[in-house]
This record gives sequence, structure tokens and C-alpha cells, in this order.
Amino acid sequence: METKTPTLTKPAPKPKWLRVKLPTGKKYTSLRGLVDKYDLHTICTSGSCPNMGECWTEGTATFMILGNICTRSCGFCGVKTGRPETVDWDEPEKVARSIKLMEIKHAVITSVDRDDLKDMGSIIWAETVKAIRRFNPETTLETLIPDFQGNTRNIDRIIAVAPEVVSHNMETVRRLTREVRIQAKYEKSLEVLNYLKQNGMKRTKSGIMLGLGEKEDEVLQTMQDLRDVKLDIITIGQYLQPSKRHLPVKEFITPEQFKKYEEIGLEMGFRHVESGPLVRSSYKAQKHLT
Repeated sequence: METKTPTLTKPAPKPKWLRVKLPTGKKYTSLRGLVDKYDLHTICTSGSCPNMGECWTEGTATFMILGNICTRSCGFCGVKTGRPETVDWDEPEKVARSIKLMEIKHAVITSVDRDDLKDMGSIIWAETVKAIRRFNPETTLETLIPDFQGNTRNIDRIIAVAPEVVSHNMETVRRLTREVRIQAKYEKSLEVLNYLKQNGMKRTKSGIMLGLGEKEDEVLQTMQDLRDVKLDIITIGQYLQPSKRHLPVKEFITPEQFKKYEEIGLEMGFRHVESGPLVRSSYKAQKHLT
């Protein structure tokens, strides 16, 4: 499929409510030292997450598996696109040992898309969860999975290892999906979330970004579509342009509008709604265990 290269655009200046305080504190400093000393890989650091200090202080961190090159070329994402490296079958144990070393209480695991693999990476996914359980029996887990192209055999591998929370992000509203996610499909993502819930996952979760040109009624419809598949947890945050080659920010959503979506989401019946300019998929992830 031919993909459209976004026009180079200068990132728009950020409003005052997107200013981030530098992370501080004894726990953060300690974990940062371990990450640097042992070259541990977390999305928190590589993605310069604005909530890193807060999450690390609470004992939560996010790890990415299956390399750092994605087979998809989504217009919003800063991860490299291209031909991924061969699978590292030692990675599950490496991640598990990193979590033990950092004394992480709640770990979020995510990955690039691996459409180049027959199992789309689902075996490594399952082995990673198993390894974390062996090395860190007290650590709880959230798995932020790709769509695995909707292949239920691959999704079943995630269900079999029973993470406490299973997440798959919609990212945007139906109208913008083709432009924002390119290879992904809105309905397929809903089907994945529905399949997870119908097959025993107690806590399902998804996230969307705002500021890409969506309208309020489209956001509300996406929220309703997610409730229709019995989704438990939703995160809503501001899209920020990773570079000039990525999709531009069309609008900075105000904190008041985010609050409105939070209130509506709770009225819809979501168990947890995290909605704010700096909210990311793993924000307050440990709270979502309740």
C-alpha cells in the first residue's frame, strides 16, 4: 500500500497548560540512575514522557518489546518505521530482570507492530509476561497490545497469560483513522477489544489523542463505541507532533474540555477516565487495577 508522506510542518507553539515540571524526588533519582547505569530500556525515557517522575515515584514504568522499528508508518508516532531486526528470544528475561532491578510494582508492556512475523510477535508477548511473573511474582501487569491484524489465535496468547489489564489504543476517531493510523482499521480495533472482553479479560482499556482535527461529537461517538464493547478504562490526551515530518497539531484542547470528556465518560459508565492535556496511555496505570 502506498503511504502518503506528511508535508513538513513546524510544530505549533504549546500553550501554558502543556508546560511540564522537571521530575524530581528520591525515588525518581534512584530509578534514573539504575536506567542509565544498566542501559535499561523504558518508553518513559525514550519517549520523554511528561509523567515520568510521577509514575516512577508510584512504582510504575513502561517497557517496549520486539525492538524499536515498526512495520507500520502511522502519521502520529515517533517510532522508526522500516525492516525490524530479528527477534531477540532473550528479551523476555531481560525485561523481567529490569523490572526486578527497578523494583517496579506495576509494569506496562507495549511493543512495535511486527507484521513481518507469522505470529506478529504474540509468542514473545506471552513469554515476556511469563518471565515477569517468574522474576516478579508481586508485580502487576498491563499489556498495551497491537491489533495483531485481528488474528484471534495471536490474541488468545495474551488472554492465556492473563495480565491484570489489557489495553489496545483506538488513537483517534473513525473519520481520521485512515489518515492517522494508515494500516489500522477502526472497526478491527473495536473487534479486538470486544474479543478480549468476551473471552474473560476483566479490565480492558483504550486511549485516544485529541487535537488532530476531530469534532466533539466524533469524540463522544468513539467513547460510546468503546462503551458498547464494555470497555472499562479510557485515556484521553493531547496529541503532540513528534517532528516536522509527522501530522501537525490542528488544535490544543483546553483543560476545561478535557474535564468535560472525563465527566461524560464517567456518566457513560467507564470504570476509570483519565482525561487531560498531559495524559498518556499509561498515566496512573496502577490505579486502573481497582
